[in-house]
Amino acid sequence: MIFFDLACILRANCCNRIFMTVVFLPYSMNSFIFVLSTTPRIMKYPIGIQSFEQLIEDGYVYVDKTALIYNLVTTGKIYFLCRPRRFGKSLLVSTLKNYFLGRKELFRNLAIGKLETKWLEYPIFHIDFNGNNFTEAGTLERKIEGYVSTWEDIYGKDTRWQNLGDRFAHVLKQAHAQCGRRCVVLIDEYDKPILDVLDTDLKVNDGNQEILIEDRNREILKGFYSVFKAADEDLQFVLLTGVTKFSQVSVFSGFNQPADISMDSRYEAICGITQQELEQHFARPIQELADTNGTSTEEMINMLKLQYDGYHFSERMTDIYNPFSLLNAFASGSLRDFWFSSGTPTYLIRLMSHTDENLDELTGRYYDPQEFIDYKASVEKPLPMIYQSGYLTIKDYKPRRGTFMLDFPNNEVKKGFVSLVAADYLKPRQESVNGWIQDVIDALEDGDTEMLRKLFTSFLSDIPYSMRRKEDERERERYFHYTFYLIFRLVSVYTVYTEKQQSEGRVDCIVETPDHVYIFEFKLDGSADEALQQIEERGYARPYVADHRCLHKVGAVFSSQTGTISDWKEIVSM
Repeated sequence: MIFFDLACILRANCCNRIFMTVVFLPYSMNSFIFVLSTTPRIMKYPIGIQSFEQLIEDGYVYVDKTALIYNLVTTGKIYFLCRPRRFGKSLLVSTLKNYFLGRKELFRNLAIGKLETKWLEYPIFHIDFNGNNFTEAGTLERKIEGYVSTWEDIYGKDTRWQNLGDRFAHVLKQAHAQCGRRCVVLIDEYDKPILDVLDTDLKVNDGNQEILIEDRNREILKGFYSVFKAADEDLQFVLLTGVTKFSQVSVFSGFNQPADISMDSRYEAICGITQQELEQHFARPIQELADTNGTSTEEMINMLKLQYDGYHFSERMTDIYNPFSLLNAFASGSLRDFWFSSGTPTYLIRLMSHTDENLDELTGRYYDPQEFIDYKASVEKPLPMIYQSGYLTIKDYKPRRGTFMLDFPNNEVKKGFVSLVAADYLKPRQESVNGWIQDVIDALEDGDTEMLRKLFTSFLSDIPYSMRRKEDERERERYFHYTFYLIFRLVSVYTVYTEKQQSEGRVDCIVETPDHVYIFEFKLDGSADEALQQIEERGYARPYVADHRCLHKVGAVFSSQTGTISDWKEIVSM
């Protein structure tokens, strides 16, 4: 029998997942006797669960973000938050909803339980655009009409108002008057009605003319969101979440501009899981995952970091993990591409097809924040959409210049997105690009450069002539470099450097595996001997002189006429 303070043991039970038996004995007025069992409780991962109420009541794992939420609701009024899909935005909205409903019992073991003292109940207006396909004309109008009609049944309808925005404004005023408190409006995935139809050319009849559904949806949202300006005195708190920020396409132009906290260092960890949270709350599943995969705990933490970490949402550069992939990895006991396989960014692929910029020209560069924070109404500039959708993230910050370097956040995103871009750009006829990638990886592991030559030759031969036909020498050179950039990004399960700067020049590509190092120099319509000569003359291999691994110097020639490898030679150093 051990004596404990009741509050302490409840916190211990919550954090360490200990089974507890409470025995009520009349030992004293202020003490109870507890019998503890150290039998570990199975952790329940809230995969696909976006209800804060269910998560807490059913004992799912919850990383406490409520201190940040309390700061949010007590220091401002109208906010906008942009985060990638499946990053916890819906759970954040649900948490706020329960907070503003005054459901104190759900928060009693969380940080906000000590910070909040009033626990008032406010009228809540929750709009969720998830789960609808807005490519069908009229879907958005029906969705909003359904919400407004339901609220009118509760708070009353005034037939003088016919416009959806005006009707919503009237409902907010009535709710404020009837409840005696201002209203809370929570809008989840506000931008989905636009993303679904972005650059699709889908049209709808509007009177005597056809207009794009994209333009129609934008105008509907503009009119609906304009209510926030007219209803300002009736609003206590507003949060809009989404994947992207449409700042110059008039969606937000009708109301008081929200405070954009997407890159606010105070709230960079309000969604997602930090390194500290990972190691503090998930020590046991990390160990279990390490045991399952035959690695040490330290190695597993590094593997998780490479696969799922790497997101940064402010100049503080705090590492944020993708929660969807991380929890799926713990639940399944394997490190797979969970986030990327859960949805295809088709709208980004459509945008990429318009731009003159290649992916290699977008990544690994420093940008002024205005170049990627705000979405410009031009399909020729896809960078902001790629960044805001989570396929690129901040990787470095230069305070003196105020610029940020953008690149892929982690291996999961890099592999998935590059595969999609490569398939769309190169359009190879091979049925399974992933199978080809695995064959290349096997050849790299085995040091089989002859197999590599055959694989490259067959893959490049499969690219249609129409894809590689370029009108001038500059475009042919650009296509040649971009093709090999995509190919080596596809196989970058190992350390891959493309266009790596060295003291005497820039190496086309270096691939490092545990047993082999490959230095590739590619020539367009040249000779393999010239490529090898350049490797020797510019000392590309010097950094690996003392390396224990087998060194392969490979000169390869890409023919602009045949579109494939025309010459290939290798020098091997053991």
